[in-house]
Amino acid sequence: MARRPDGHRFQQNRPGPCGAGRTERTEAMTSAEQRAKLLALAEQCETTGRPDRNLDAEIYEALGYTVRRKPVYLKGPRTPPGGIYQQGALWKAIGKISAEIDVAVNVLRQKAPDWNWSLQSVVAEEQTFEALVAGCSGQGALASLALCAALLKAFAARGQAGKITES
Repeated sequence: MARRPDGHRFQQNRPGPCGAGRTERTEAMTSAEQRAKLLALAEQCETTGRPDRNLDAEIYEALGYTVRRKPVYLKGPRTPPGGIYQQGALWKAIGKISAEIDVAVNVLRQKAPDWNWSLQSVVAEEQTFEALVAGCSGQGALASLALCAALLKAFAARGQAGKITES
């Protein structure tokens, strides 16, 4: 509580723990723009060789979650790395979807519970992974990146970027 010059107390409106770094969209994206964004993220998942927290946040946003990114100047131990996302009425820490296969599988099961998917390891000169989600394939240096690429392509192919279920 703050005090005014006359001594009265009042509540100041302050942004949430990650609100200062939040990016808000002022315009709604068209379905063509959503599809292009999903495909661009899928390509990024396939070409990157390592996990990335910014990529995690981008994937969550593309899948329809409301995301608040962690401001660079907040280095507190209690602030979740990468930011937070809204699931229903709760705010949760963004999972390492580009690094951990269990996070990628959980998001897939939440967003598309009826879709069939598979994941396999391809051993050639370098070990890579290939995923198949609802008939769309994705490849990546990590299993989680391959699964993310295939999931993003599947949503782009079905034109459901704005119609993703909220669990």
